[in-house]
Amino acid sequence: MWCVAELNEEYIARMEDVLAIYERPWSVQEPVICIDEKPVTLHQDVRETLPMKPGRVARRDYEYKRCGGANVFCGIEPKTGVHFTKATANRCSAQFANYLLGIAARYPHADTIHLIMDNLSSHTRKALVERFGERVGGPIWDRFTVHYTPKHGSWLNQAEIEISLLSRQCLGKRRIADLRSLAEETSAWNRKMNRNRTTIHWTFDRKKARKKFRYGYNFKRS
Repeated sequence: MWCVAELNEEYIARMEDVLAIYERPWSVQEPVICIDEKPVTLHQDVRETLPMKPGRVARRDYEYKRCGGANVFCGIEPKTGVHFTKATANRCSAQFANYLLGIAARYPHADTIHLIMDNLSSHTRKALVERFGERVGGPIWDRFTVHYTPKHGSWLNQAEIEISLLSRQCLGKRRIADLRSLAEETSAWNRKMNRNRTTIHWTFDRKKARKKFRYGYNFKRS
């Protein structure tokens, strides 16, 4: 389902960097977290749904009302199955800063937190400084070692797998009408995933990348 962009020097350099982080053994002092956002359209049923009789497949009326949009931050520490799912009104820089604060609080004793994400304009130090001020926001950002995926390289972010799981197991085809309901549903799903310690087994490494995309170990970097 993914269309890989042209393999230029920047793409390969970022891909190698991300894959090198994935290949590291798990470390309590340097956890690896993958994050991304999922936009969600809110819908409300127009007609009241009648209760289904035993043995009858549930049916849904085709009419619905659009109730705006929302966002879900999806994050995971793939090797341990720690999940960070949070529904928000949007994905603005202030919401992103609040989200990172929660992740940082989860690892108070880590030397650094390796953060895998795309280079969205809000995914910067500036977001935390604007939200919390330089004195607080700067040190929070410094808790992280950021690894940006290459442009058109979302497939390298394991948070995409997390989004797929959320979409299939939690959101499904149901109609969720408001942010409060979305937050309740995603929080319940997140608790279940953390109880089960659902991990991601990533097998695509640098050796496979070099063979698949036919570039050498000594590929020139800019």
